[in-house]
Amino acid sequence: MALSNTAQNILQYESTIWSTADLLRGCGIKESEWPSYMMPFFALVMIESRLIRMFDDLKTELGEDTFNGIEPNDLIELIQDKGQGYNVYIFEKHQTLKDICQNDKSFDVDFDAYLKGYDGETKDLLGVDAFEGEKFLDIKGVIAKLKAKKVLFSYVTAWSSIDLKPFDNSAITTLEEHIKRRWADISAETAGEQYTPDDVIALIAEIIASKIEDSGRLLKIYDCTCGGGNLLFGVEDRIKEKVNRLTQTYGQDWNDALYALAKIEGRFRVDSKIEHGNTLTDDKFFADEFDVVVANPPYGVDWKGFQKDIQNDKTQRFQHLPAVSDGQLLFMQHLISKMNATGMGVVVHNGSTLFSGDAGSGESNIRKWMLDNDLVEAVIQLPTDEFFNTNIYTYLWVLNKQKPDERKDRVMLINASEKFKPLKKNKGSKRKEIDEANRLEIVDTLGKWADNDYARVFDKEFFYFNKQAIMLTNVDEQGRTFADRLKDGKKSRSLKPVKLDNGERTLTEFTILEPPENPPPDSTPLIKGGRGDLSEYFTDDIKPFVSSLDYKEQPLVVTTEKAQYSFDADQETLIKEVLGKREALGCGKIVVKSAFKKKTKTKPESIVITVELTPDYQKDYEIIPYHRDPDENRAAIEAFMAKYITKPFEYLENVVGVEINFNKVFYQPEQLRSVEEILDEISTLDKELRELEQSLSL
Repeated sequence: MALSNTAQNILQYESTIWSTADLLRGCGIKESEWPSYMMPFFALVMIESRLIRMFDDLKTELGEDTFNGIEPNDLIELIQDKGQGYNVYIFEKHQTLKDICQNDKSFDVDFDAYLKGYDGETKDLLGVDAFEGEKFLDIKGVIAKLKAKKVLFSYVTAWSSIDLKPFDNSAITTLEEHIKRRWADISAETAGEQYTPDDVIALIAEIIASKIEDSGRLLKIYDCTCGGGNLLFGVEDRIKEKVNRLTQTYGQDWNDALYALAKIEGRFRVDSKIEHGNTLTDDKFFADEFDVVVANPPYGVDWKGFQKDIQNDKTQRFQHLPAVSDGQLLFMQHLISKMNATGMGVVVHNGSTLFSGDAGSGESNIRKWMLDNDLVEAVIQLPTDEFFNTNIYTYLWVLNKQKPDERKDRVMLINASEKFKPLKKNKGSKRKEIDEANRLEIVDTLGKWADNDYARVFDKEFFYFNKQAIMLTNVDEQGRTFADRLKDGKKSRSLKPVKLDNGERTLTEFTILEPPENPPPDSTPLIKGGRGDLSEYFTDDIKPFVSSLDYKEQPLVVTTEKAQYSFDADQETLIKEVLGKREALGCGKIVVKSAFKKKTKTKPESIVITVELTPDYQKDYEIIPYHRDPDENRAAIEAFMAKYITKPFEYLENVVGVEINFNKVFYQPEQLRSVEEILDEISTLDKELRELEQSLSL
C-alpha cells in the first residue's frame, strides 16, 4: 500500500535511528545484540514524543489561560486519566531527553531523575527499576553495560536528536514497523522471531476486510502471539482504511521485550489491551471471544517445558495434542476457541501444519477436527523468501465459523507461490514481496470461489484418507502357509527338541539347572570353569545366543525324537525331514525363546528353552481414498483390497487421516521433449562438431 506523505516524511528518521548503532559497533557489541540495546531507547523516544504531543493537545483543548491556571497535581491527574502514562520530570521541569543531554556534567543525575519521573507502568515496561524477574525492555541493564563501555552519554545524545513530536500515532507506528523489520534482519532470536512482513500483513488485512461489512458494531481483533504488535496493529489500521468499523485490539505475548513494545504502542491507541504471559498455559483473555483472530505463531518450537500444563488443561481448548516438538497446532486450536459464533481468522504457519503426523497422530486428528467442524475456508501457499529469517514456503489458514452456504464443507487451495514481485534489494532472507496487484488478485480469487490455474475448490473429504491396517499371512513359492497346518484356534505348534544347531553352536539341554563345568569353547560367559551363578550364565551366554538365532539366514536345525525341522530360504517354506524324506509345511517361522525361572518351593531355579513353529504373519497398511458415506467407504476399501492384495489377510483397525498436500494438487510435470526434437539437436551438434574439427585441421 502507498504510504501517506506524513508516513513518508517520518521514514527519514529510519537511517538516523539506525545510525545510533554506530556507537554499539564501535565499542565491540555484536550486531545480533543491537536490538536489545536499541529497543528501550526507541521506546523512550516514542513515549516522550507522544506524551509531549498529548500535553500540547490538552493545552489546546482547554485553552492556554485555563491550562496555565491548573494546579500541577490536577494536571497530572488529567494526564493520568488519558491512560497513556506520564512523566513528572517532563511536565514539571519542562525538560526533555534532548534538554538533559545539553549538560554532560549533570547528565547522570538528570537522566536518572528523568527515568524515575515516569509513571509506574511505564517504568516497569522500560525496566527502569528491574532487579529480578520480568525486566521487559531492561533499560537499567542496558544503561549499566553502556556505562561500563563509557558510551552512555554519547548514545543517549544520539537518540535525543530524534524528534517524533510532529507525527501522529499512525506515522510513528509506520516507523516502528520499519525499525522492527531492520531488527528482524539481524536477530532471529529476538525482535525478528515473530516479525511478519508488511506485504503479508496487508494481504491478511485485505482477506479479512473482504468479509466484513460496514456497520456500527465493534470489531474485536485478537492476536495470541502478538510479539511487538506489528501484525495486530497493522491489520487493525488497514481494516479501518477499508471498512468503516470501530475496532478494539487484544494481544498477548510471552517475550518480555516484545510484549513491552506492544503494550507501549497499545496505550496510544483508542482501545487496546495487551497482556504478558504464555497464551497456552495462562490465557489472559479466558472469558473473551473475538470477531477476528490473527497470528504468526513460532514455527517448530517445542512445548516440552510446559507439557504437563497442556495435558492437564481444563479449558477444553485442545481437542488433540500435536508432537511435543512443534506447538503450532496448539496455537491454532487456541485461536479457534477464541472465535465467537460468527468469527473468522487468518493464521500464518509453515508447511508442517498441513501434513506432519500420520493418520491417528495428534496433528492429523487436529486437521480432521477442523475439517469435521467446517472451520477451514481456504489455505493459501505464499511464495518462498517472503520472511526475513527463513526462505521456506509459508501458508495462510483462512478460518471462518460462518461460511456461506455454497462454501460449507468445502475448502479452497490457492497456490500463490508465484504471486510476487522481486525486491530490488534483499532484506535478510526476504527476496520477494506480494505487491498490491497480486494481493488484490488473491483476494478476488478467494471471493469468486471458482477453480482457475492456481486455485482449486474441493469437498473437504478430498483431504481425508483411510489408513487400513491388515494382517497379511505370508505364503511360500507354492502359495502355502503353515497356518493351514494348524488346528482350529491354534496359533502355533510347540516342538520338543533334543538338539538345536545353528552350524556354529549346538544346544542339547533344554532345561538347564546349573552352568556347565566347562563352558562351550565358542561361548564367552562370565563364568569360566567351575560352577557359578545360573542367572549370570543366562544373561551373558544363553539369552544373547538365542536372541541372535535367525532361522532364515542361518542353517538352523531343530531336532526332535521323530524329525528335524528347518527353513528353506529358496522356497520360503518350513521343512520337516523324517528319515531323509523332506516335507514342505508352508511359509512360517521357527521361534526360539529362552527364559530364566526363579526358584520356587517345589522347583529349583532353571533356564528353559522352547521352540515353536508359527505362521509368518506380517502387519501392513494400505492408504485408500476416503468416501463420506460409510457404506461407500467400506465398499471402496474392499474393492481396493480385492484388486491389489493377493495374500491371505485379515482386516485390522482403519484410521482416517487428514493431509493437505499442495504438491499433489498443483504438481506440474516437466514437459519432455519429443524424440524428433532431440534427434534434430543431436544432428545440429554433430554438424557443428565436424565443422570445428575441419577448422582445427587447417
